[in-house]
Amino acid sequence: MPANDYSEDLKLLIDAAHEAGRIATPFANADPEVWDKPDGAGPVTEADLAVNRMLEAELQAARPDYGWLSEETPPNSERLGKERVFIIDPIDGTRSFIEGSSTWAHSLAIAENGEVVAGVVFLPMREKLYTAAHGLGARLNDELIAPSKKKSLHDAEVLAARPAMEARHWTTLPSIKRSHRPSLAYRLSLVAQGRFDAMLTLRRTWEWDIAAGAIILEEAGVRATDKTGAALIFNNQDPRVAGTVAANRALHSEIISALR
Repeated sequence: MPANDYSEDLKLLIDAAHEAGRIATPFANADPEVWDKPDGAGPVTEADLAVNRMLEAELQAARPDYGWLSEETPPNSERLGKERVFIIDPIDGTRSFIEGSSTWAHSLAIAENGEVVAGVVFLPMREKLYTAAHGLGARLNDELIAPSKKKSLHDAEVLAARPAMEARHWTTLPSIKRSHRPSLAYRLSLVAQGRFDAMLTLRRTWEWDIAAGAIILEEAGVRATDKTGAALIFNNQDPRVAGTVAANRALHSEIISALR
């Protein structure tokens, strides 16, 4: 597909992300109504649902031939037969949103034949807009971004939840500086930006948490795979992947080699 086709899809996602921010922001720090999802799937707020309704209506109207996969829309198999599919997390970091933090994000992506070709991660409370499309580079607020150049995992700054750094996951536990952010989409974007050297999550990971971040990483020059080193494939029948590891190529290779 010509790059300008991807740029049109990216513009669509950017406009939708800004509208999502306009809907969600008034709910922030305003004690939104919260429900617990079934089977311990976590909380959902009235803001998540309001953003999802808008995104599904607007994006599907603009691209009626695209499939739809969203955290807040009931599963459907129709998307599996579509060449392109929206992969959406209306609010990534819902617990953070409920707690009044500013680190939640809107994560919007389009995948084509299993590969993400356009993505946006927008943090309205921090005025951070990460964008990327295939062949067009990755940007933060319209400025090109690139990853860190650190070559050794020793003392690397890594975004990871505490359980990922338990010794049972590693052949040799690396000496790193661990940090964490609630939004997985934001974590991926921070690595693409070079603010952190790497990120990893070893649990099965929902596609909507990582799809937008995956294209931002790729276009920034970061290697992103599942925890085994296999390519990330999207729009699966079970919309989860086997964890995620992202870093520059030297660090990525070292991490994959060190994992059990």
